[in-house]
Amino acid sequence: MNIAISSDHGGNNLRKEIISLLNELGHNYQDFGPQTSDSVDYPDYANPVSEGVAAGNFDRGILVCGTGIGMSIAANKVNGIRCALVHDVFSAKATRGHNDSNILAMGERVIGGGLAREIVKTWLAGEFEGGRHERRIEKLSELENK
Repeated sequence: MNIAISSDHGGNNLRKEIISLLNELGHNYQDFGPQTSDSVDYPDYANPVSEGVAAGNFDRGILVCGTGIGMSIAANKVNGIRCALVHDVFSAKATRGHNDSNILAMGERVIGGGLAREIVKTWLAGEFEGGRHERRIEKLSELENK
């Protein structure tokens, strides 16, 4: 799987933990940074991941900030993105199965590295169930085109 990953300054440490996991799992990824702990604006780091996933350059994306809220809002401004803010394993599984989420957002100030690793593993392994969920995804796409 080819994954785009980024954070803002508030998610740097957790992003590095997730990159370590991606290496362990053998996934290809592109790290969009930042490579500094200086304060940065999360939309500047969410956008390249979101645009890359929406364009089909990446299978999925992962975004991290302090809470995950700003990154998820920014990502969901891009047509074709279904970014889910997740802080538990059940939601990670559900958002892949029911929402076909293509970007995962998490907050470094909300969860620790161990839980984040389990969330990422669950989310990456998850498959979209289709069926009754397909028409709901189609309705989301219709909303984007209004």
